[in-house]
Amino acid sequence: MRIATWNVNSIRARSARVVDWLVNADIDVLGMQEIKCRPHQFPIEAFEAAGYEVHLHGLNQWNGVAFASRLPMTDIVTSFDGMPGFGKPATPGPDGVGPEFDAKGLPLEARVIGGTVDGIRLFSLYAPNGRAVGDPHYDYKLEWFSRLEADVRSWLAAEPGLPLALMGDFNVAPLDEDMGDPSHIVGLSTHISPAERAAFASLESAGLEDVVRPLVPTGYTFWDYKQLRFPRNEGMRIDFILGSPAFAELVTGASIEREQRKGDAPSDHVPVVVDLDVEPEDDDDRPMIFG
Repeated sequence: MRIATWNVNSIRARSARVVDWLVNADIDVLGMQEIKCRPHQFPIEAFEAAGYEVHLHGLNQWNGVAFASRLPMTDIVTSFDGMPGFGKPATPGPDGVGPEFDAKGLPLEARVIGGTVDGIRLFSLYAPNGRAVGDPHYDYKLEWFSRLEADVRSWLAAEPGLPLALMGDFNVAPLDEDMGDPSHIVGLSTHISPAERAAFASLESAGLEDVVRPLVPTGYTFWDYKQLRFPRNEGMRIDFILGSPAFAELVTGASIEREQRKGDAPSDHVPVVVDLDVEPEDDDDRPMIFG
């Protein structure tokens, strides 16, 4: 089985590119972030024509997460227990989809979607950016990580052998070598502050490990559109696949698809991919795609 994560930075602007890559890269399940649309705006038909079912959670033109899978997905959720909210309520769209709320009455943003494929529990996550150290969004980011960590500990305590993967844009560069953007300054900037790095490390300590880094020790996953960041290779490593021990032992390969930052209208992020030693149950029933 081959799974991937990709912050697509607007699926409506990049659907053809994403679908083409899915088919050519032979991806079974893709977790997407920043789809930036409501359900009725998602270009589902293009994915279905390529043999993928889509599950998504989007409330407005910001944030939004989704799965595209050519294998059946079950047990879909769009939040985790204790997930904090932020900001003002989003107005329900024409499809009637609106936000849920946390215990404080704050709206839950579209940052989480989870599902199960062949017994493997997957989450596509888009962590809050934080905006600036000391900003209310920064405090929200740290609380979001803390609540997620508590849930992971609960899940793995209840089911230690669960193959679990949290994948997505975590908006944290955990190591110094993960930050190559000179505009980010230690002590002033988000993504590299001690508190954010501690939050990421604490999440891993709940029973997760970066399953890509041992196989791909260097490389960025994001380059800003500004200041020629990509040609200068001034990027960040902020997109990860964090797996439980049962998930990690299935991993046989990994890659960071840097070539996807090139070409016409690319996302500012690139896909991160892992191969698993799992034979999809209905592998023989995959649709034949000719192109």
